[in-house]
Amino acid sequence: FKNAAAGLPLGGGKAVILGDPSRQKTPALLAAMGRAVESLQGRYWTAEDMGMTPADMALLARETRFVAGLSGGLHGSGDPSPVTARGVFNAIRTTLGQRSGTGEPAGRVVAIQGLGAVGRNLGKLLADAGARLVVADTDPARVAAAVADWGADTAPVGRIHAARADVFAPCAIGAVLNAQSIPELRAAVIAGAANNQLATPGDGVALHARGILYAPDFVANGGGIINVAAEILKISDPRSWVEGKLAQLDATLAAILVRAAAEGLAPSAVAERVVAERMAARAA
Repeated sequence: FKNAAAGLPLGGGKAVILGDPSRQKTPALLAAMGRAVESLQGRYWTAEDMGMTPADMALLARETRFVAGLSGGLHGSGDPSPVTARGVFNAIRTTLGQRSGTGEPAGRVVAIQGLGAVGRNLGKLLADAGARLVVADTDPARVAAAVADWGADTAPVGRIHAARADVFAPCAIGAVLNAQSIPELRAAVIAGAANNQLATPGDGVALHARGILYAPDFVANGGGIINVAAEILKISDPRSWVEGKLAQLDATLAAILVRAAAEGLAPSAVAERVVAERMAARAA
């Protein structure tokens, strides 16, 4: 869905290493992961995500050709996190604009759940744009840095979704929008970087019923895969290509929100219909 939303000629897939990256991530483990990816012979590419770093990608690259997000080489795209954050920042502005008529973050309160690589980049973009931030993370040092750097307020990790804010930006684990959290939400807009934010498809309908405008995650967080795709596809002018794709992605989100409003449907349902139409057209 994410690749289709971004207009990329790629399929979809995800690999997960279950464990605590602070204790269990070792060169031997990463080497084994690299060999597993290599065994698929290009049917699957891997790249940086939660709990991984560009340095980890370099270790994987010793074992497999099919790794993106590398800093070196002719087509190396580097850390995708800043581009993911830019896409989410655009999504926040677009969704705010659809909701209230103006998408400017200045003076708005944004609650960010998760201050990993994407959350930190997003926080800086929002702070620079004049937004007021409320943050939460399991790492106290990250929270302290956000307070020091941006004057952010803080909330407990398990309660950040209920913060009094204009925007809630989930940027950590998935399934945070669920039957328990949705009744407690105070934000009128949700746009974040986390994957699989809805615990069930019905939760998108529940958000719509509450009058909360949700930017579907696989559209809002597509900036990173665009950046990675430039490397996989060996784009000769990646910077211009990525900029163009980011603009197209934002236009796709705007069209989804307009269509959802016109049809009285949840944006999540419309987004799934849009990408299904794109995939069907490509397969025809």
